[in-house]
Amino acid sequence: MTASAKKIFRPAAWIALACLVVPMFASYYFDDMFSSISYLFQDPGMTELHWNETDYGKYASGYSVLCIFGGLALFGILLDKWGVRVAGTLYVGMMVLGAGIVTYALLFGQKSSATLAYVGCMVFGLGSEMAGTVVNRSIGRWFKDGPMALAMGLHLAIARLGTAFALVVSPKLVVQQANHVYSLAETARPALLGMGLMAVGLILWAVFVALDAKRFPRKGAKTAKEDSFRFSDVFKVLGNKNFWLLGLLCVLFYSSIIAFKKFAGAILIPRFDIPAQTAGWMVSMLPFSTVIFAPLFGLMVDKVGRGTRWMVFGSILALLAHLLLAFAPAGVPFWGYLSMAFLGFGYSLVPAAMWPSVPKIVPDRILGTTFALLYWVQNLGLMSFKWTAGAILAKPGNGPVSVELMFVGLCIVAVVVAVAFRRASARHPELRLDAPNR
Repeated sequence: MTASAKKIFRPAAWIALACLVVPMFASYYFDDMFSSISYLFQDPGMTELHWNETDYGKYASGYSVLCIFGGLALFGILLDKWGVRVAGTLYVGMMVLGAGIVTYALLFGQKSSATLAYVGCMVFGLGSEMAGTVVNRSIGRWFKDGPMALAMGLHLAIARLGTAFALVVSPKLVVQQANHVYSLAETARPALLGMGLMAVGLILWAVFVALDAKRFPRKGAKTAKEDSFRFSDVFKVLGNKNFWLLGLLCVLFYSSIIAFKKFAGAILIPRFDIPAQTAGWMVSMLPFSTVIFAPLFGLMVDKVGRGTRWMVFGSILALLAHLLLAFAPAGVPFWGYLSMAFLGFGYSLVPAAMWPSVPKIVPDRILGTTFALLYWVQNLGLMSFKWTAGAILAKPGNGPVSVELMFVGLCIVAVVVAVAFRRASARHPELRLDAPNR
């Protein structure tokens, strides 16, 4: 590519990235819109919706159902066969459709509203996960031989900003009031805002499709046949040792953070003798830290390289965080804040180095399938470790230290896997896993 072509290409790439991240911001917001106001469902009499915690748990669990039971693998194959424009439009549409079903269930509150919301969340979850796959595949294509890690870091930061936005805005939309019964309209306010964000995301997705069609026009029949996806490519992905190393690291590392977040209150409050509001601020350090540091670490990976080394270092930070959570002096909040700082740095550093490695280990024609399979492995692991963490805490006599020992074990194995991936990179320098992204 000539210097003049690069000057033309680079602004278009950043515009394309801006169009891609807004739907993901909306997705993260919608997924977490009830996280900070889940007290609404402690008593069915608090809302006209009449949900209890079981209903809310049923609704929330719908997100991963289709993802785990084959949806990600199948739709990842369709992504590589149909391309990002056709498949991406389908997946973004599924995300918006699922969110719309949830919003309808909240607004009209029929007797079966929890079941309807559960179905909507299943559609929304699969659409969201696949939309994320489309975004990563698109970034891999638009920023090939460029600042890919920075672009993925910005995508990660802005998407997680949606979570932070939900944590802050939802309590303002549904203000906590003593002895108040919340109407259907009040309960649905966060969802209605989410639908507005989805509408903006849809418009910007259409802009991206137009940009992508101009930047990557359809190839001729002969070239397209040579570069097209073949079902046998799935077995090539599954037979790729580097895929399994990344998959294991993904499962272990993300489980040590995301599964922890689901039980953070049950761990932080008794360990450091703090109120629930303080524990909430502690946990909020995780998404807020990624907003700041994920792009910076992505830029560092682009400029300096050594991606596998940063994966090892980030995994060690997560291990240190969980060691503090398990063994630091009880009743001292400082150790809780320090552990969240370590976890936040690791949560920014490992993904900033890990996700840009994926386009380097597989051909472009199967990149969508590879991302989808990684997400499938990740979702399967998250479901398993969330269930295990809940079972540990529910067992009589167990406490926060018991479940933290599980997270410490996950982090130890994550460090081992990261070191193995670093050695694999040293044995295969042609993959350029530790090279800067020029």
